[in-house]
Amino acid sequence: MKNLLLASTVMLIAGPALAQTADPAILTPERVFANPSLSGPVARGVSLSPDGQLVAFLRSREDDVDVQDLWAAPTGEGEAFKLIDARALVPDAGELSEAEKARRERMRISARGVVEYSWDEQGRYILAPLEGDIFLAERNGGAVRRLTETEADEIDAKVSPLGNYVSWVRDQDLFVMDLATATERAMTTEGEGLITWATAEFIAQEEMDRDTGYWWSPDERYIALQRTDESTVDIIPRLDISGGGATVVEQRYPRAGRPNAVVELYVQDVATGARTRVDLGQNPDIYLARVNWSADGQTLYVQRQSRDQKTLDLLSVDPATGASRVILTQSSDAWVALTHDFKALKDGNFIWSSEETGWRHLYLYDRDGRRLRAITSGDWPVKGLNGVDQATGTVFFTASMRDGVEYPIEQQLFRVSLTDDAAPVAVTPSGGWWSASVNGTGTAYVGNYTDLKTPPQSALYRADGTFVRWIEENRLDEDHPFHPYVARRQTPTFGTLQSHGETLVWQMTTPPGFDPSRTYPVVMQVYGGPSGGGVRVAWQPATTQLLTEAGYIVFRLDNRGEGDRSVAFKQALYLRMGQPEIEDQVLAADYLRSLPYVDDDRIAMMGWSYGGFMSLMALTEPKMGLAAAISGAPPTEWGLYDTHYTERYMSTPQANVEGYAASDAIPRLPNMTGRLLLMHGMADDNVIFENTTRVLDALQSQSLPFETMLYPGQRHGIRGNERGLHQWRTYLDFLDRTIGSRAPASGGQAR
Repeated sequence: MKNLLLASTVMLIAGPALAQTADPAILTPERVFANPSLSGPVARGVSLSPDGQLVAFLRSREDDVDVQDLWAAPTGEGEAFKLIDARALVPDAGELSEAEKARRERMRISARGVVEYSWDEQGRYILAPLEGDIFLAERNGGAVRRLTETEADEIDAKVSPLGNYVSWVRDQDLFVMDLATATERAMTTEGEGLITWATAEFIAQEEMDRDTGYWWSPDERYIALQRTDESTVDIIPRLDISGGGATVVEQRYPRAGRPNAVVELYVQDVATGARTRVDLGQNPDIYLARVNWSADGQTLYVQRQSRDQKTLDLLSVDPATGASRVILTQSSDAWVALTHDFKALKDGNFIWSSEETGWRHLYLYDRDGRRLRAITSGDWPVKGLNGVDQATGTVFFTASMRDGVEYPIEQQLFRVSLTDDAAPVAVTPSGGWWSASVNGTGTAYVGNYTDLKTPPQSALYRADGTFVRWIEENRLDEDHPFHPYVARRQTPTFGTLQSHGETLVWQMTTPPGFDPSRTYPVVMQVYGGPSGGGVRVAWQPATTQLLTEAGYIVFRLDNRGEGDRSVAFKQALYLRMGQPEIEDQVLAADYLRSLPYVDDDRIAMMGWSYGGFMSLMALTEPKMGLAAAISGAPPTEWGLYDTHYTERYMSTPQANVEGYAASDAIPRLPNMTGRLLLMHGMADDNVIFENTTRVLDALQSQSLPFETMLYPGQRHGIRGNERGLHQWRTYLDFLDRTIGSRAPASGGQAR
């Protein structure tokens, strides 16, 4: 009955629009969460072989969108072909280990099958971990060789730079296999209990965008590897509740203001096994942020971040002795952002980025850390260093910039000279959102493009932007899975608002058959926290169309603190998370109410993770006047969240008592202006379930009505088509009862 009611509600709301068109299909939740994917054949993880002759990529299976195979295509003539068939090699995928489950959660990997792969630097092999074991595909001939078949999972597998070895972590130790003899040996043997070798600790994986704990030298002589001791980290007992019962997990979780794991760095000689400790300084309470080798393998560069994240040192390390010296330091009154912009060059110089001007830009340094010149400059930020053609001295980077001015809703690939003063040149055309993977020599790139009318596409280009061939055209023609629903897809409009001297960008999508003389309910979608921002000229999620089909205007604003913008824009939330962000969302709500076609009493907000926090904060802000809010997996008290993320923006609970108190949801609950739907995965090891249970308890103790939906066995994200369908049926049902066709005349507000 519930499903039938929901379907009839969507049909009823869409009725007038149907009468005006030639009977187009209406998108339903059932179709969104079914195979094949409505996104079409999207290539993921695309990379070029080192010689630029082959492109590899991951593609979801048509019979199961949650399973990926590894594909390849020649860069010249010839069709794409399947290199590794996940189902053929491992027909019955077993249960992953807890360590691998946690690692994939940190990397936001929800698929099964081939989820990652890597080339050797000679381009002879592609290495692909598959369901806990390791497979090696040979470039010539395409033969696939199984390297391991063990009960334990092999994780973070790599081909060594020259292609002579394969390495991986198993049971907390690092192993290396000689491919010529197919013999493996343990590089470490002390990994057990709370000691782990060659694996990024929880904080590095979750918050520092560092997924590995070991690094091969270019000549294969050394491996730099970390040792992690978690004995100092607090045990936070966590109930992992599934459909079959509950397990108590004694999770080592470093909460804000509490001890971190102790991380050490070593360099090990591959041939002799001799291991040397790297001098990271006298203070053990630091973060091992990044590790890079010089091009000749004679120097190890280490980025060491202070616990308060206001200082980032670049160390030059002698791999033979472990001796180090600080050659460069970045500092900030708030925090120094970590990037992947470090690039060691063959001549001994290196490129690194800095935000010292208030914008992220690239700089050239010599081997001793002396700045040689600024590579980029201006009132716009570099988004990332994509590659370098060292033969021509050309640097490739992505940025959201037009004519030297920040333009945050689009992104392009640019090139600029490493040595000459000249303005950057756009390699890709404007008008949408580009990302790029440049090959090692800087002579070609894989360009990924999307815009409002173009689903994600991937193609190979020469360095000057010349098109070579499609990797995945994903043409929106009659054969595309989304084609039946194109006629009712609405194009968003974009605009700006001003807040405290900053320009905020927004986008709005109206329902099919929109009539500006009528009034409509609004769903404000939000993330709101430090991220890449959500307002962009790009293909919109199919779930947005579910909302517009149900009769809602969908609105999104990137508030201060959200997006790769200026330092001032990002650091507006420093020490006071949940305050400037909500100020900006109030500004957005006021703007919406100024529009004649918005129903002032029927505005709701929905978000997950930080967006869940924002939805809860907005529902308890009287100036927002929300009729309803959906809060998914919200951090409701920042003292419960982890060190690196929380202290970056809020310092410690001991040092910022006022800021932590102001961002706590509990004291605000009596101020709720509308109905609340609270959702959470019951095995969440990121935003611990306690964040929600404390709110449930407080609401019940104060006799405040609310609704909740919990997901047994699910972690920080809700995975799989079946549960995704349930989640969105729940969303639509709740919205329909609070601001939609079944909402009371008051708009569903709890008064």
